[in-house]
Amino acid sequence: MTDRAVLSNDLESARRDFHSLLNCVSADEWRKPTTGTRWTNEELLFHMVFGYLVVQRLLVLVKLFGKLPDPVSRGYAWLLNATTPVFHHVNYVGSRFASRVFNRKRMGAKMDRVIDSLQRSLAKETDAALDRGMHFPTRWDPYFRDYMTLAQVYAYPGQHYAHHRRQLTLVKIPPESA
Repeated sequence: MTDRAVLSNDLESARRDFHSLLNCVSADEWRKPTTGTRWTNEELLFHMVFGYLVVQRLLVLVKLFGKLPDPVSRGYAWLLNATTPVFHHVNYVGSRFASRVFNRKRMGAKMDRVIDSLQRSLAKETDAALDRGMHFPTRWDPYFRDYMTLAQVYAYPGQHYAHHRRQLTLVKIPPESA
């Protein structure tokens, strides 16, 4: 059984931390390169929001594939793994361009809207739904597992967020919110 309170608290913690990060970025740090990525701080901050946006779509897929026979999602994951180079390119370029629209002035509000949406969705999930899952393309993301339940998908963006948070190159980066 999944502890909804933990998942909900993790979402709220990310929201608070993200706003804390946005408030500490100095004018000259937005375009500064990050550590271990080809993105700037601004692009990476958007990509961190994007991790939560992706989960909104993954929830739909898990609900669908979770009701189908196991080989269906296994085959789908295999197909997606085969497209990994294309995925990585689109992921990189997409975050670069999207950060121009959801830039430093708009990404905080976008994060709030997506967290609110995930909170509402999580509150409506049944225990049975949270326990269903599907196979994932493990080559796409280091935090994707071969098989993930809906509950694990709700937890995923926090892992993605924490990973990328460590790659920001901000002078006054606050300690991670608990």
